[in-house]
Amino acid sequence: MILAANGQIARIVEQRILTEDRFADVSLTLFLRDTGRLADLQSDPRVTLVDGDITDPEAVRTAMANQDLVFVAVVDHDRQNRLTKNVIAGMRANQVSRVIFTNVLGLYDEVGGEFGQWNLDMIGAGMVPARKSDQLLTDSGLDYTTLRLPWLNDRDINYTVTTRNQSYNGVSGSRQSIADVVLTIIADPSKYSRDSIGIADPDTEGQTRPVY
Repeated sequence: MILAANGQIARIVEQRILTEDRFADVSLTLFLRDTGRLADLQSDPRVTLVDGDITDPEAVRTAMANQDLVFVAVVDHDRQNRLTKNVIAGMRANQVSRVIFTNVLGLYDEVGGEFGQWNLDMIGAGMVPARKSDQLLTDSGLDYTTLRLPWLNDRDINYTVTTRNQSYNGVSGSRQSIADVVLTIIADPSKYSRDSIGIADPDTEGQTRPVY
């Protein structure tokens, strides 16, 4: 299941699942506010489109039924963390355990130097709910992976993964790279289990601003 299924990274994940042989047995439940945005997938027998708002707990809970893995393709900047709380509650209600949750870099002050300060300044008040989202997920008992995204670009796949206790390596990364990490986990759900991972293009390490 993909929540916020019309996002750019989500669309890459969907396209690859539906076209690559290794995912031939994977079906998709795509949850978004307006399913008309994914009308091109309407006729695919492996796709179920669900209209819904991620801040609506009942809609999320209902859509979670019979899912094996959930990918939340949006960062929870909501002051009440309704997105994270609804996902956790919906998964518990349906006995779903595996979740991949999008978040931002800098959650643990793991991004140093001038860029680290710039990043905090740019995210601003949004960092508080982002950190709370990560903590809620960590404390949930679910089999989670937090994705700490860099500043995104449309370059080709090239990335390094860092774990929770390592310094972030890079400032920017491609949407294709983030999608590739998500697909790695879908292919092997034990990958990065109960961890928070940073993903970025190592060639951008040391830059003071995002690289596009």
